[in-house]
Order: sequence, then C-alpha cells, then structure tokens
Amino acid sequence: MSRFVVKTKYHLPVYRQRIYEAASVEEACRLAVDDEGWEDEEMDSDTWGETFVTGISENAEGAYQGVALMIPAAFQETLQRKADLFEALVVLIREPARPMGLSRHKFER
Repeated sequence: MSRFVVKTKYHLPVYRQRIYEAASVEEACRLAVDDEGWEDEEMDSDTWGETFVTGISENAEGAYQGVALMIPAAFQETLQRKADLFEALVVLIREPARPMGLSRHKFER
C-alpha cells in the first residue's frame, strides 16, 4: 500500500470595513482594493469554502517531497473546474458550423 502526502485547502473569507472618501462608487472601490492595510481584518468563519486538494505526492515523507501526481478533477476546487469547463465550451462553440451543414451566414443569424 502506498503512502500519500496530500495538501488540502479551503478559502476562509477575510474582510474589513472602512470608510473611503471618493467622488464615485468606482473610485471608492478602487481605493478599497488598492488599500494594503489589513490590521483591522475580521475572519468570516461562517462562510468558508469547500475543502479541495491542491497537491499530492506518493511515497514522500513530507510536503514538497517526492513526485507530484495529477489531482483527480473531482478533488480540485469546484470554481476552477467550472472555469476550465467554460473555457472548453467556448472553444467548442467557436468551431465552424460547417459540420452541421450550415453556412457561416445562416449560423450567425
């Protein structure tokens, strides 16, 4: 039987609430995103995300040792899997309509 080192992760939302003086909503958002100070952060442990696998290696004695293995898709982060599937779908949709017997003109209608 093999031994596996498996690195798992979950996203714990960290937030802060600050007052920014700005001329518009966009400017206030930009100020908040660019603000690097997080000394008043709060953890939102009620809404943490799913647990997912970020790395796996076989017959290793610790993290970052041994040969890295492919992570089965079912154990990867759901949001990333959806993004990857969406990207693949876009590629398929952009394929020419000729195999369906449609001219480009009819397809684009």
